[in-house]
Amino acid sequence: MKKKKMRLKGKLRLYMNWPLIMTFLLVAMNIWVLMVDRKAAFIMFMFILIYLAIAGGLYFYNRSLILADLIQFSAQYKGIENTLLKELAVPYAIALEDGHILWKNDAFSKLTQGPRKEKYLYKMIPALTTSVFPKDDMEHVEMEVEYCDRHYQVELRRVSLQGFSDKEKLLQIPEEEEFFVAISMQDVTELNAYIRENEEQRMIAGLIYIDNYDEVMESVEEVRQSLLVALIDRKINKYIGDVDGIVKKMEKDKYFIVLRKSAYKKIAEDRFSLLEEVKQVNIGNARSATLSIGLGLNTATYALSYQYARVAIDLALARGGDQAVIKDCTGITYFGGKKEQTAKNTRVKARVKAEALREFIVTKDRVLVMGHKIADPDSFGACMGIYRAAVSLEKKAHIIINTVTESVRPLYNEIAENPAYEDDIFLTSDEAMDYITDNTMVIVVDTNKPQMTECPELLRRSRMTAVLDHHRQSSTVIANAVLSYVEPYSSSTCEMVAEVLQYIADSIKIPAVEAECMYAGIMIDTRNFMNRTGVRTFEAAAFLRRCGADITRVRKMFRDDMASYRAKAEAMREAEVYKNQFAIAVCPADIESPTVLAAQTANELLDISGINASFVLTVYQEKIYMSARSIDEVNVQIIAEKLGGGGHINSAGAQFDHTNMEEAISTLKETIDDMIEKGDI
Repeated sequence: MKKKKMRLKGKLRLYMNWPLIMTFLLVAMNIWVLMVDRKAAFIMFMFILIYLAIAGGLYFYNRSLILADLIQFSAQYKGIENTLLKELAVPYAIALEDGHILWKNDAFSKLTQGPRKEKYLYKMIPALTTSVFPKDDMEHVEMEVEYCDRHYQVELRRVSLQGFSDKEKLLQIPEEEEFFVAISMQDVTELNAYIRENEEQRMIAGLIYIDNYDEVMESVEEVRQSLLVALIDRKINKYIGDVDGIVKKMEKDKYFIVLRKSAYKKIAEDRFSLLEEVKQVNIGNARSATLSIGLGLNTATYALSYQYARVAIDLALARGGDQAVIKDCTGITYFGGKKEQTAKNTRVKARVKAEALREFIVTKDRVLVMGHKIADPDSFGACMGIYRAAVSLEKKAHIIINTVTESVRPLYNEIAENPAYEDDIFLTSDEAMDYITDNTMVIVVDTNKPQMTECPELLRRSRMTAVLDHHRQSSTVIANAVLSYVEPYSSSTCEMVAEVLQYIADSIKIPAVEAECMYAGIMIDTRNFMNRTGVRTFEAAAFLRRCGADITRVRKMFRDDMASYRAKAEAMREAEVYKNQFAIAVCPADIESPTVLAAQTANELLDISGINASFVLTVYQEKIYMSARSIDEVNVQIIAEKLGGGGHINSAGAQFDHTNMEEAISTLKETIDDMIEKGDI
């Protein structure tokens, strides 16, 4: 094959050829001169030939010299480039696929110098193992590592060497490994320090409310009320002032605070001890004051921080108060909330909520009611109560229930077979989707988590949604509800619905079977009126009794059969007592309603002396369900929240998306240990 000659190209070639290009201009000028004077044109033509000869001679003579100079410059430039890379202030190295260092510059050598020379990258910097290397040429990895008490931003790039072995005579690299990994490191220790300092100086807005201001003032003599308020003010001002914060009292029971993020870390370390300090203020008051604290963190603007604080304080109050809630852009954190809030004897809130619910219902043509998945008597009874409220306002109503559990089957069958009720009183989720229109209202009872409802899709399609629940709210709530009636101190949702029914319509008539449904919900959630009962609980039960609820009949419905009783006894016999106060048991899954039996077993375990909380796990529908119960020493709701569940302060639950019982129990124990260590329980 004919060997191609070396030649110039690009802008350099154009630069070298411009004298020749100018020749064409001179020739054109000579033609014009020829038209004027032939003698002058001839003389000019001779000069053009001389110019062309000189330019061509210089071009062909200097061309080889220029090419030689270019080659020499290229070689020198390569050496300068290598020197610059070698002496570059940024640590730089090249490694093979297995982490073997092939080459490193002076800065990298100085950084990794030690008592002995290592050849592998991961032996120098343990965090840079081969597992973090980029997997293809398009990918590059950036990560931060700590080395010799300094922080470095490391960038790993994969450099392809395809065809390297064909050209290189001294080194053979397998075809699948024809690449190097380039490692560059940048010291970001000071930068991180400045970022942390700037972050810690960021201002945080917060709100502090006295939960039970009116009740506390009523429990002390009038002449001492101002002293009590002054002592509480002093506690709050001193606590915030000690961390260089600012307190501004907005109302008699509301405070606005501003503090740095570094100050928040200090008060978070002592678990917001202000909550307990205020409780200890006593000058003869029969009731202790409790606080709710809401803080907004990690926000771009102070206005957004204040908005987050408002959301946090509302959530703290909805969960029963006596706790601190911190909201940031990533989630919500809770502190305190170990004790049950004292129930209020006034029914003013129930009347206001009932009137609001009535106004919403009368504007719609149809009402769809649903509780939580795997309905229990409280959820079913509350659904029946709302159904009766809608019917009494002359509206069509339906109850959504997908799975009829053993605990609600007797009442469900009786209503489904009763000719007084429509055939479509009970709907499944799929059937309910055909009933939803712009003139349909959805009412959720006994849960405030959208994912726990019988039909979450219904909430997204509904234009008007209301929520009635007695569980403490978590970070995930039903959004855009026009009415949210959440009372954590209520014994059950049926108690709340029974109160609402007394105000929603004049002289409302409740059939005996519906009264029994609600009475059963109260009875089950209170363990036959032995747990979390207040004055209003018995008043609600008395109202249902007057409506015709047969107490003896309800009790017979919830008796166990022999197989269930034996399964419960076996679970209790095999129960493990953890930390001398927590009972952990596994309920058999080969019975009809293992989740109901698990809840009953958890209740029974509390009757054992020394047991402060019980946790019973069982497998149901390819998941592990946990029922948690306590009396008053332990808040099982915050334990369940750590496991992704929730509930009430002494009655909660959670789910595990697997059937590995050993793993679930281990996770539960680790959660308990962690919360005991932090002082949460």
